[in-house]
Amino acid sequence: MMALLTPIRTRPRMDRRSTVWHVDWVLVLGVVALSSIGAMLIWSATHGRTSLTDGNQYAFLLRHALNFAIGLVLAIGAAVTDPRRVRILAPVLYAASVVGLILVLVPGVGAVINGSRSWIQLPWMSIQPSEFAKLAVIVGMALLIAEKGETDHHDTARTVDVAQAIGVAAVPVVLVMLQPDLGTVMVLGSIVFGIIAVSGVPKRWMLGLVTAGVVVAALAIKLQVLKDYQLARFIAFADPSQDPQGIGYNVNQARIAIGNGGVFGQGLFHGGQTQNAFVPEQHTDFVFTVAGEELGLIGAGAIIVLFALVLLRGLRIAINARDAFGRLVATGIVCWFAFQAFENIGMTLGIMPVTGLPLPFVSYGGSSMFACLLAIGLLQNIHLRSHRF
Repeated sequence: MMALLTPIRTRPRMDRRSTVWHVDWVLVLGVVALSSIGAMLIWSATHGRTSLTDGNQYAFLLRHALNFAIGLVLAIGAAVTDPRRVRILAPVLYAASVVGLILVLVPGVGAVINGSRSWIQLPWMSIQPSEFAKLAVIVGMALLIAEKGETDHHDTARTVDVAQAIGVAAVPVVLVMLQPDLGTVMVLGSIVFGIIAVSGVPKRWMLGLVTAGVVVAALAIKLQVLKDYQLARFIAFADPSQDPQGIGYNVNQARIAIGNGGVFGQGLFHGGQTQNAFVPEQHTDFVFTVAGEELGLIGAGAIIVLFALVLLRGLRIAINARDAFGRLVATGIVCWFAFQAFENIGMTLGIMPVTGLPLPFVSYGGSSMFACLLAIGLLQNIHLRSHRF
């Protein structure tokens, strides 16, 4: 396990004849494995639901594969882009994500799905700008802190730099809150906390961020920014038995599905809860319940192990990054994947509130897949640069 985090500079140099040899193939294989497992789980959860598939049992399986293929092209593009150009494009990505978050709030442009106005409906697909906002916040904050440090010759971020970086993150956070999308706000909060934590600021900033988060949450409830159904989800989290046929239905059915799986599972395509469609949104937000029921503790545990592998490789890339920008970007991506995976799996187990977050690489969804694979491409970009000098 410790070998995964061993700095590259302590190992013998590799043959530099081709960039391919420098790719972090363990990270690639971990992501491919997660997506492949996700494809099987999505297929199992959707193949018998004609209302979703219009009679084509392979519909969601093929779409998931197509989303992964498109995302892979985006990842390769991000990986081979010159690092200097990545910095130039960072403000463009940030501006585009902000524009997208504004557009979803415009009546007639943004579409309401599951109570949240988070989507832009196009003739051929739906786009969720908040997924790309996660990556935009990472590169925006990292660029500002890194550029300030390099210009002023500071090894660690100053208070004014951190304050400006938080301001960069605040714009998307406010726009996402207006949708409202509490789950994405929580992910953005974890990203901000992680980037600030490794920027070198005094520890009191960490306490200040936690306090600010509590205050913002209290104000959101007080000013009724959150919808009634979102507050009800927290109530159901605290006591799922309070309304088992209403707001607590998802959590209860998810627990039953995972409990049915036991150690070895009931077998792919043979889960009672899954095949009878008792768990809502099982190909998206609750895809982990398919693994728990049909693949059992072994299969569900394998997904968690694969996520741990991806996170460890991301941490290794952050440790070996040659500059502050790379270190901060890699850290932000790791925080994003770690919190979102924990929240998604946790809500299916009843240890976290239901927030509607997909499981990275595993859940069905184009916007999520594209954003996550772009992030993997950036990790590879940082990793490749650490080998070039």
